[in-house]
Amino acid sequence: MKQLTSLLAERGIELSLLQIRQFDAYYQHLLEWNQKMNLTAITDKKDVEIKHFFDSLTPSFYFSFQGSMELCDVGSGAGFPSIPLKILCPDLHITILDSLKKRLVFLDSLINVLGLDHVSLHHDRAEIFAHKRDFRETFDIVTARAVANLSVLSEYCLPLVKEGGTFIALKGANAEEEIHQAGHAIDLLGGKMNKVESLILPEENSRRHLLFIDKIKKTPKKYPRKPGTPSKDPL
Repeated sequence: MKQLTSLLAERGIELSLLQIRQFDAYYQHLLEWNQKMNLTAITDKKDVEIKHFFDSLTPSFYFSFQGSMELCDVGSGAGFPSIPLKILCPDLHITILDSLKKRLVFLDSLINVLGLDHVSLHHDRAEIFAHKRDFRETFDIVTARAVANLSVLSEYCLPLVKEGGTFIALKGANAEEEIHQAGHAIDLLGGKMNKVESLILPEENSRRHLLFIDKIKKTPKKYPRKPGTPSKDPL
């Protein structure tokens, strides 16, 4: 993990030996399981270090993940961004939500290999999960990376964020257009755009945007709408 370690050091983040070993074990486990199921098209080690691990950690450059904050990762896939963030900030309590069971089987195996605690996995759709009393508006932070456009994503995620909490969306180069289109949805769902941070992903030289949306009021009970509706008819 020399490349990852070096890039993070430039940001003032020093990985411990344990953390370096965990990232290396993560890569090896991802590679092994990717032969059995389609987890990622990116398999070169340097590419995984930058496009998955480093990219997943970029929110920590602009947001303080303190203590045992409750973080929910919606549509986590192979664990991005929540597992890299958990490795970096081991006190975080992580809830991972994904609609595909086989990805959660991989994540359960990964969690055991990495020796992570306070990580729970849920096989569910966001539109259903966000209406469950135990989870609705209970999370300090909700993250999502490459799941849907911002209008749809806001309907999935903001109902899970507690008042005073933050929704962090990891986006690519076209974020400005999405932000403009999603303004009504964010306001309707109880959110307010706090800040947008932009950076260039090293080596690849592609632009990334990090959207930090504060939850300033409760989400109306009717949201999210029935499964499939947000994507078919965005707010």
